[in-house]
Amino acid sequence: MSKIIIPNWLIILGAIGQIFTAIIYPYIRHVIFDWYNDIKKLKPLNQEIAKTYGHYIQGLNFSFGLISILFTDDLKSQTGLAVAITGLIAAYWTGKVATQFAYYPMYQIPKKVIFKIGEVLMNTLFISFSLIFTWLFITNISGYLKNH
Repeated sequence: MSKIIIPNWLIILGAIGQIFTAIIYPYIRHVIFDWYNDIKKLKPLNQEIAKTYGHYIQGLNFSFGLISILFTDDLKSQTGLAVAITGLIAAYWTGKVATQFAYYPMYQIPKKVIFKIGEVLMNTLFISFSLIFTWLFITNISGYLKNH
């Protein structure tokens, strides 16, 4: 079983970025989008569902980052599990990017320059995560299929 050429530093950089998105997520919800005031307009059960999904997103971002830091070499191992995990992470971020550009442009974020810069930087992170993990997935599945 050969190792993938993708450098560990790139995966770890992506991992740090994913953890960063998990940490910054509450700030974005509260300060930029005033999310909790909007959530208060929903019925109580729908409020809890929306909050739960928000926590799922934050937890997945953090978990994907942590997995990527702790198991960098395993994510490059071309095993069935490496294919599954990198495929999951690639699909997650690619879906995020697609959703971001398909639906979010119709909404307005506050006009402050710092928020516009943040939007560009966050989109750059999301695209980077998608590219890194799609590359990992393609390399993993190619190696896996070659070895099986």
